[in-house]
Amino acid sequence: MTTFASMADLRAACADLPAGDAAAAEAVARREAELTKPPHSLGRLEQIVAWLAHWQGRNPPRLDRVEVHVFAGNHGVTAQGVSAYPADVTAQMVANFAAGGAAINQLARTAGAALRVHPLELGRPTEDFTLAPAMDEGAFLAAVAAGHEAVAPGTDLVCLGEMGIGNTTAAAALCAALFGGGGVRWAGRGTGVDDEGLARKRAVIDRALARNAAALGDPLSIAAAFGGRELAAILGAVLAARRQRTPVLLDGFVATAAAAPLAKLNPAALEHVLAGHVSAEAGHRMLLAQLDLAPVLDLDMRLGEASGAAVAVLVVRAALACHAGMATFSEAKVAGKSP
Repeated sequence: MTTFASMADLRAACADLPAGDAAAAEAVARREAELTKPPHSLGRLEQIVAWLAHWQGRNPPRLDRVEVHVFAGNHGVTAQGVSAYPADVTAQMVANFAAGGAAINQLARTAGAALRVHPLELGRPTEDFTLAPAMDEGAFLAAVAAGHEAVAPGTDLVCLGEMGIGNTTAAAALCAALFGGGGVRWAGRGTGVDDEGLARKRAVIDRALARNAAALGDPLSIAAAFGGRELAAILGAVLAARRQRTPVLLDGFVATAAAAPLAKLNPAALEHVLAGHVSAEAGHRMLLAQLDLAPVLDLDMRLGEASGAAVAVLVVRAALACHAGMATFSEAKVAGKSP
């Protein structure tokens, strides 16, 4: 099993990242130029295929093995009344995933993706980060390693999402610590808190920033102090995918916030990542702009559980189908563009 002996060990792994295969992406571009359509007329669909090829290292790329990973964790900060739902819902939703009754079950099946659900010590929430760091170094590194281990070699595309009552508060606090602005800038309604709940959530984030001020200089310490086990696992999964040169679709605000410390450590760390969608949750659009990630979809979704990323798989499949299945001008005996 993957282990990281220390923060320094993890930091070194984040710094030493492989590049993609530029030649494969160039081969995609050459074929796109020969297909029976005006140049660049499929827009981002063409870019998506080139991205797949760049990280898979082959043209045409494949989508034979697509996996959706949902990491679940519980948060001590829920004691502060930051969610409209009790923490018990996390385990109940994990059971719903297992029974096939959640949105992500339907979306993953429709997208032709295998669903993997990873509950992470649901009976032992993280610490309330208004009182102490959410995780100590050992707990954080164990959660990162769990996510890192979940990404199997040979996967063609990985989708990453989460389930955890209280985790939009953790994500907002993490973003505030990484990018500034406090609770007012980053906190949204999450599971649907009312105005009083939103004000409480913002105040909780500001108290957490003051309590954990010592962590603010280091992205990994920020991830440990303000995140949760499921966020740390997503960080580990993004890192593992990069080390294996596997392309990644991120879900919404929480999943993107979980990956953000990697970009702070290494500006090139998320080059193998696309944002599956932009969430309706306050803060996600700002976060995507901070990370220079353009969402594939904008459908006003805010469910989490990798739902937006799973829907985006359908767009990726459409892009690849056009690239691989269309005829070239010469094959179709269609006149090409005039000189």
